[in-house]
Amino acid sequence: MIPLSRLGFGGAPIGNLYAEVSDSDAVGALEAAWDAGVRYFDTAPHYGLGLSERRIGSFLASRPRDSFVVSTKVGRVLEPCSSGGDDLANGFAVPARARRRWDFSADGVRRSLESSLDRLGLDRVDVAYVHDPDSHFEQAVSEAIPALVSLRAEGLVGAVGIGMNQWEMPARFVRETDVDVVLLAGRYTVLEQTGASLLELCASRGVSVVAAGVFNSGLLARPEVGSTYDYQAAPAALVERARRIASVCTRHGVTLPQAAVQFPFRHPAVASVLVGVRTAAEMRANASALSASVPDALWEDLRAEGLL
Repeated sequence: MIPLSRLGFGGAPIGNLYAEVSDSDAVGALEAAWDAGVRYFDTAPHYGLGLSERRIGSFLASRPRDSFVVSTKVGRVLEPCSSGGDDLANGFAVPARARRRWDFSADGVRRSLESSLDRLGLDRVDVAYVHDPDSHFEQAVSEAIPALVSLRAEGLVGAVGIGMNQWEMPARFVRETDVDVVLLAGRYTVLEQTGASLLELCASRGVSVVAAGVFNSGLLARPEVGSTYDYQAAPAALVERARRIASVCTRHGVTLPQAAVQFPFRHPAVASVLVGVRTAAEMRANASALSASVPDALWEDLRAEGLL
């Protein structure tokens, strides 16, 4: 079992997700995470065409290797290109000096990991996730997972995982393959628990769960019209539900973000919660939310009102 800190650092924002993050802000966010006791750092080649991996690797270079856990992902191979322009069409404010190519083959997995290790400046990663194989299940299950299992045996990977924004396909991976950990984004939050059956399955098989997207991409941080849910404009019905949850939280002296960060730990399968941040202030706010006192009566009232 990989030892994960309860709070993990999600590396997409410092890969310039949607907007540029300065080097100083990125380092500040990472320093604030370290100061808050965060020792689990998650990244991927997809995040800023490798920028997130380079920033996290540079930050961790001065820390003892056994003092932190790093996860990265496979499934998108980066290939150099000279088309110019930026990568905003894919969500990242970086120069388009590379293109992504879906590749869940055994060879692609090895090449992707080798490139990630180079950007991270590491000789191994603690967790390697198969990343978003929604349309590539057959190749992912027949080639990518076995390749990672082999890399695990070689010591280049500590644990094999699957990382997705849905729960149905990860459940298939848990049933059919030798995965150690599932990264589940957005499907087990105080707003939505559609992934509950996956967590039950993981608990029964000794598979750890990392809960990501605990703010449902923004709605649980700011429950108002114009907020986002799954990276799109939140439907009015969900905004109203989030507001009702926030109202119950207020009655108990709890903020909605505090409830959002702490809720996933109500399930014993959840080992860590990942939060994506771009500044030190955001990191400190999330760490404070995790340490806040949340009474059991809050969860009981949410259930009583049909909100859980």
